[in-house]
Amino acid sequence: MNIERVTFDVDGTTVVGSLHWPESEPRAAVVLTGPLTSVKEQAAGAYARALAERGFAALAFDHRTFGESGGEPRQYESPPRKIEDVHAARAFLGQLPRTSSLPTVAVGVCAGGGYMAEAVASEPEFRSFAAVAGVFPDVQATRSFMGPRFDAVVSAARAARERFEAGQPAEHIPAVGEGDVAMPLTEAFEYYGTPRGAVPNYTNSFAVQSREVTLPFDTMATADRLQVPTLMVHSEHALLPALARAFFARLKTSRQQLWLQSKGQIDFYDDPVLIGAAADAIAAHFKATLA
Repeated sequence: MNIERVTFDVDGTTVVGSLHWPESEPRAAVVLTGPLTSVKEQAAGAYARALAERGFAALAFDHRTFGESGGEPRQYESPPRKIEDVHAARAFLGQLPRTSSLPTVAVGVCAGGGYMAEAVASEPEFRSFAAVAGVFPDVQATRSFMGPRFDAVVSAARAARERFEAGQPAEHIPAVGEGDVAMPLTEAFEYYGTPRGAVPNYTNSFAVQSREVTLPFDTMATADRLQVPTLMVHSEHALLPALARAFFARLKTSRQQLWLQSKGQIDFYDDPVLIGAAADAIAAHFKATLA
């Protein structure tokens, strides 16, 4: 497999990606996006490699404000911006001579499942979609779970954004660890906070103002608008299986699901057995829906 470093522009900001080429002529071009705060060398890259091995040209990239890509404030997790980045990535593949004639398909992992669903719903050029251990937020469920904290946290994030826009330094908390962190899960720390998932390109940080846009993000209405064949790969032990089922139930398009056995959410990022099983299903899904 050949991995090519590529760059493209999103609103004047340089985005850096890794384009994985199969040994044979590719069947399709895949755009991938991954979990909260992640970079291209982590889950998205793992699935890009797996899909390249199965005959697809696959693009994993650092979203704006993350990894090697430009943008401020650093570590700003914005669903709308990430969705814009996905659109730009698809346009880049549509202009690249080696992929311009290929159908384009989409894969989202974890939070990237919800982000990619919205990108696909609003992008007619995507022909098929697959989500792996996808997180599909329901803002009403988020409000119910958080109670009064929801509005308080969103308000604090808005204030942090306003201070940043007024010229003050952006405010950050750790992505994983103890106390007030973006991902307060033990298994998240075991991946991002240890050598297991650590890569030089990753920064354990999260811009506080991100919560103004991440907490209200909702994908349930997105399910109603998806028009392309959709595959959902999930597990009872992954994050929020009830919301994954609710999202799947709302789909009005051709759909299928595969429930695998996992220890939790994070082993979908780096367990070769899980990645292999998911990639096999995704490859079969794309081949069937593009036939």
